[in-house]
Amino acid sequence: MLVLARKIGQSIVINDNIEILVIEVRGDQVRLGIEAPKSIPVHRKELLEQIRAENLQAAKDTDIEVASQALEKLTKE
Repeated sequence: MLVLARKIGQSIVINDNIEILVIEVRGDQVRLGIEAPKSIPVHRKELLEQIRAENLQAAKDTDIEVASQALEKLTKE
């Protein structure tokens, strides 16, 4: 992991097309501005993890529901 120190108004550039700018520092919170091409998704990590967990749970629920419906059809025949 690369660790950099930046001050307000300073930025870092990734791959010539992504810029991360330090906008504000308040106590233990840092506000960042991110400029990136629209084709590159930018997400807060905790939200991405929550979405992944919800999608995984939905897939499990769907698998159980599909299996239950298939079993129901078999028992009716």
